[in-house]
Parts: sequence; C-alpha cells; structure tokens
Amino acid sequence: MNIAVQEPPLDYSFRSIHVIQDLTSEEPRRGLRPLRHSKSGKSLTQSLWLNNNVLNDLKDFSHVVSQLLEHPEKLAWIDLSFNDLTSIDPVLTTFFNLSVLYLHGNSIQRLGEVNKLAVLPRLRSLTLHGNPIEEEKGYSPSLPHRQYVLCTLPCVTTFDFSGVTKADRTTAEVWKRMNIKPKKVRIKQNTL
Repeated sequence: MNIAVQEPPLDYSFRSIHVIQDLTSEEPRRGLRPLRHSKSGKSLTQSLWLNNNVLNDLKDFSHVVSQLLEHPEKLAWIDLSFNDLTSIDPVLTTFFNLSVLYLHGNSIQRLGEVNKLAVLPRLRSLTLHGNPIEEEKGYSPSLPHRQYVLCTLPCVTTFDFSGVTKADRTTAEVWKRMNIKPKKVRIKQNTL
C-alpha cells in the first residue's frame, strides 16, 4: 500500500474559508499525527478536508491543490461537506484517483449533477444527503435518488454512508430499464 494513503488528511475544516485561494495562507488543523512534507514543503497526503466552511465555488481549485500537495494527481479523498456549493464543479472530475467524495450538506439542487462524476473510475464512496435535491418530487433516501446515483455511478460501493448491496444493484438496474430511455443510435444510411 502506498505510504501517502496512510498519511493524515490536510485538514482545513472549520476555518471559515470563503474562497479556495485562502488555503494558501491558512494554517491547516493539526491532527494526532503530524503531516509529512516533501523537500519542497508540500504535503504528502492524498486527503484534503475542506468541510464546514463557506465555499460557494471551486475557482482555482486545481492550482491551489498543486501548491499544497506534492502529488495532486494522487488525491483520493476530498471532503467538501457543509459548504454552500450549488453544483458539482467539473474540476473534481480531473482527479482520476478520487475514491471518496463528500458533498453532503451543500446547496446542490439538481440530481443530474451526479452525471459529471461518471468519469471517475475509482470513485467508491459518495455523499449527497442534506442538499436541496432531497426536495425533488419523489425523493426518498432509497428511491429514486439512490437508484439514479447507482445507475450513473456503478462503481460506488457506499452512498450517503450506507453500503451498496447486490439487491440495491438489482433494483437500480430495474429502475433504470423502467425510467431511463436508452439513447437512440442513428445509423447513417449510404445513398447510392
């Protein structure tokens, strides 16, 4: 196992951070174990916690993360819970090693935002509860919200802190066949 996975997170939670750029001047919280740093002074962790702040966008996220982490491409866990994000910023989809993404307690209004995350091959754990999407007609912690997410992100094994079972996968597949129309394939006809 990679040593960096065992490193404590770079923790900026509860710092009243309004913009991502503030991370470069803000001191991270200290945990029980000290963070290790490279010779250049950047953190060797693969986890970034930004929960319980007042972020409403992720402008310059990639740039700032590259200033903080020695290996930003290895970022595996991002906690953005309890902020004021209204959408899932496409910048999150550039971190292909992302396996844990916490977005609960934000202001995300459209369930369709989840579609953006389909490009993340290693995403295993996702949270979305506590967002306005819960107010969509027919929302329930199990249906159809859960089914939509499981259809869109088939590799997720934990959703809203609840494990995904084989029965969940089966129900999601049935739900998908009943509710999501397949895209029509247009066949170009050759004219003679």
